[in-house]
Amino acid sequence: MRVAAFAMVCALALSGCSGNTQQIEYVERPVEALYNTALDYMSEKQYRLAIQFFDEVERQHPYSVWARRSMLMSAFANYQINKYDEAILAAERFIALHPGNKDAPYAYYLKAISYYERIRDVGRDQEITKNALDGLREVVRRYPQSEYARDARLKIDMTRDHLAGKEMDVGRYYLNQNEFIAAINRFRTVIEEYQTTTHVPEALHRLSEAYMAMGIEREAQATAAVLGHNFPGSRWYQDSYKLLVAQNLEPRAAEESWISRAFERVF
Repeated sequence: MRVAAFAMVCALALSGCSGNTQQIEYVERPVEALYNTALDYMSEKQYRLAIQFFDEVERQHPYSVWARRSMLMSAFANYQINKYDEAILAAERFIALHPGNKDAPYAYYLKAISYYERIRDVGRDQEITKNALDGLREVVRRYPQSEYARDARLKIDMTRDHLAGKEMDVGRYYLNQNEFIAAINRFRTVIEEYQTTTHVPEALHRLSEAYMAMGIEREAQATAAVLGHNFPGSRWYQDSYKLLVAQNLEPRAAEESWISRAFERVF
């Protein structure tokens, strides 16, 4: 079996056993031989060759238990070589065909992590980040007691922090352009949707800045008061305090302010 499988690999390309992505010539082989050869290549980290043999298992033996295993292993191998779109497609196909399988939690997790690994810096579009967040939440929702859910929860926190960072980045840009209403809307999104992230203290300070620039002193004071109450040792509170004192003002709570109501729900 090993010799026959090796001969099949050498048929991948005219250049010999190069491990390129040319389709294997169809030669019917026992399913165990194909699957074990794929596993051998996986152990040797020759993932492209492994993928071709896993795919060949599906092609030659589509209704076997080996085909089901190969589908998920192919997804994992694609993930290992950063072919994330292919990994996602394979995981989605597994989920669609075998939704009740014991390995379905891993398929959902692999799909989510294939988005998560591509999260970009906050200066770029965050569609991938949103997809990662949706995928991670799906893992937790469907399989809350699984080992994958534990890791997904940690990654959800980091993903939400990243999305909040994007809102802050855009908000700072608007603030520097003196587009204060647009800036306030971004900072408000951080407060209302990402309250537990690391960006909240700065968001509160930037809100105070924007309100002061617009002459809305009462909201600036209320925001600084919330900042001081919840993050008294923060450098952002010190900056907000100085900003108000420079105008003969001081932080002052205002129960009717939206900022006070927002923090009553969270802190």
